[in-house]
Amino acid sequence: MSTAKQVVEELLSRLADDCSLEDIQYHLYVIAKVRNGLDAAENEATFSQEDVEMRQEYDLRVLRVRRVGSSRKCFRKPPQTERNASN
Repeated sequence: MSTAKQVVEELLSRLADDCSLEDIQYHLYVIAKVRNGLDAAENEATFSQEDVEMRQEYDLRVLRVRRVGSSRKCFRKPPQTERNASN
């Protein structure tokens, strides 16, 4: 793994000579985010591709049901029980 100084030196060698400080800051931000993401993927629990696809499919089905259900203005009445009937 490269040291922070080596990463900055390599970044500066790849950037144009007329780049701004904001450009440098942005590229350092992206490098840090990517490194943090890779570290998290190695050290923390991650989802497999199949798990993500299954969750996405479930979420899309739920959204469709909610969308269809919210567009209809009819709702089922709760079943009558002895307790409800006496009120």
